[in-house]
Amino acid sequence: MHVKGAELKPEMIVDSRCATGENPLWHPKESALYWVDIPPGLLYRYDPASGEAAVVFDAHRAIGGFTLEADGSLLLFMDRGTIGRWRDGSFEIISEIGLASHSRFNDVFADPEGRVFAGVMETPERPGMLLRFERGAHPAVVADDLTIPNGMGFTPDLSRLYFTDSNQRRIYQFDYDQATGDLTDRRVWLQLSNEGVPDGMTVDVNGDVWSARWDGSALFRYSPDAIENQRIAFPANQVSSIAFGGPNFDVAYVTTAGGHDRAKNGELAGALFKVDLGVRGRPDFRSRLAS
Repeated sequence: MHVKGAELKPEMIVDSRCATGENPLWHPKESALYWVDIPPGLLYRYDPASGEAAVVFDAHRAIGGFTLEADGSLLLFMDRGTIGRWRDGSFEIISEIGLASHSRFNDVFADPEGRVFAGVMETPERPGMLLRFERGAHPAVVADDLTIPNGMGFTPDLSRLYFTDSNQRRIYQFDYDQATGDLTDRRVWLQLSNEGVPDGMTVDVNGDVWSARWDGSALFRYSPDAIENQRIAFPANQVSSIAFGGPNFDVAYVTTAGGHDRAKNGELAGALFKVDLGVRGRPDFRSRLAS
């Protein structure tokens, strides 16, 4: 195993002290990054040009993740199965699928056709699951028997989808049919035994997988055949997710968690970081559920 990355030092850019910072997503039209603090339901926005960052929406309820809609609005996937649309300070609920009061969405991801794959957290009553949303149709269960559904990403040729199940410490791989949105032949692509829990992830233009490691204090890079070839340490125990942004998608933005207890979770726990990984990512696909 060739492990490197000590020369790469993440730069803290927003000291947000998030309890669970997650879902960084670059908005190309605004040239800005959005992310959430899940439990309190805070939506953050960071403008690299000015260096300004602010909470732009307080949902007063958990936001498990969000997608960028085709019209530039944000589609927020929240607790109890609620989906809302936010744009320029305006918020409206567009759908409610009726999850249990103690359940919520966790990590969501749009496909090239505007569908959304949305994880639902496990509860004492039922396992977690992965749902597929598409306009004009009821949500479909595409994977079940899960714990904490988490980071997703497509291979560059769009033939396969990576999907993380955190508490199983696994990253799965599915065959993906763009025409239908079907996911088939689920298999374990990576099984971890230690060094933390896999969380959010992304795939770069070369097909390498970047996986954030909760309780692992690091960002890990894997080749398409699941070989670790880079590890970047962070001054936060709970590294939660990663997204590429910037005009050329060559800046990696990384969220962390645990900002409510830095003595336990690391000196910069909960902050937003950027790091130059020397590789580009790809723009996120846009959802088309409300626009």
